[in-house]
Amino acid sequence: MRFLTAGESHGKALTGIIEGVPAGLSIDSNYINEQLARRQKGYGRGERMKIEKDQVQILSGVRNGKTMGSPISLMIENLDWENWKDIMSISALSESKKITLPRPGHADLAGVKKYDFDDIRDVIERSSARETTMRVALSCICRKLLEDLGVSLCSHVTAIKNIDSSYKFDESKNPIDLNDEADDSPVRCLDENAEKLMINAIDQAKTNGDSVGGQFEVIATGLPYGLGSYVHWDQKLHAQISSMLLSINAMKAIEFGNLDIIQNQTGSNVHDQMYNKDGQIKRRTNNSGGLEGGMTNSEPLILRMTMKPLSSLVKPLDSVDINSKVDKKAHRERSDSCAVPAASIIAENTLSFVLADAILDKFGGDSMKQLQAHYKLTAKF
Repeated sequence: MRFLTAGESHGKALTGIIEGVPAGLSIDSNYINEQLARRQKGYGRGERMKIEKDQVQILSGVRNGKTMGSPISLMIENLDWENWKDIMSISALSESKKITLPRPGHADLAGVKKYDFDDIRDVIERSSARETTMRVALSCICRKLLEDLGVSLCSHVTAIKNIDSSYKFDESKNPIDLNDEADDSPVRCLDENAEKLMINAIDQAKTNGDSVGGQFEVIATGLPYGLGSYVHWDQKLHAQISSMLLSINAMKAIEFGNLDIIQNQTGSNVHDQMYNKDGQIKRRTNNSGGLEGGMTNSEPLILRMTMKPLSSLVKPLDSVDINSKVDKKAHRERSDSCAVPAASIIAENTLSFVLADAILDKFGGDSMKQLQAHYKLTAKF
């Protein structure tokens, strides 16, 4: 499969197209809108989320509630565009003041240098995390495919700033229940004591005109053996996952499995020992996070991502005017004080694309009937 997105943060709409989805997959806009609504939530979001009411329009590739095997195109209108019509005019009508003060930590300076812009607005619009709205929408189609094969995904926040959650994932817990519990928390944290401290940290950052980052965990259960491959570097599943998830705005690191044990213990205490249970090979631990040799090993896939504090600050940092070269404070752009909870939803959904693509690569099928037949016949757990 492959997908493309288009659209600017304050343009008229976001659009996207995904190709390679099997025919016969049941999907509707309500299913996608549920995930878009989850993405908009989270303590620390900015004023923009009070304006946007993200609702997807399916433009092609679906008929009578089922995919047709042809490219699927989606559109999400930006309601805030009404306030930006002149600034974002496609015709040469805009008389808006040019932005010339790049924000440290953002794409601003490198972007204007790369594309020879004299207005940072041209960088801001596409480098904004608003683009992930469409990425989530497209990935929801893949998420539905996974669900139909018995694969579930969930996520929760493990840290904000220097406050860590004590919650440890229980493999016996239903991922749907875990997501419901996480979504009930303003910061998607499953440790009530840590939740309160996280909220306080976000409040303090907002008061100071600052931002905070953090960490979250994403889990996928129900995966078979052998997604990905050890044969070539670009077929290793953890490399494909890393490429996709590290492309989410403000992500700085990804780790698979139990890093605390992996980096602090010897091999004999790290690697997941096996035992025979009623003729099936089982593991005593899952320190590897469900991946060995670039392939799934039928254990839950567990990864963590670290997100930096957002670069748009109410109290901007030192910068330099790209035209006059005079030292000034950076440009101020409306933003969130914390987007870690929202980022966990984005990662949870975009992971679906990588996993669904790996399943299609291994099992094949032009329709869901074919894929499900192949999967039932050959998938090993």
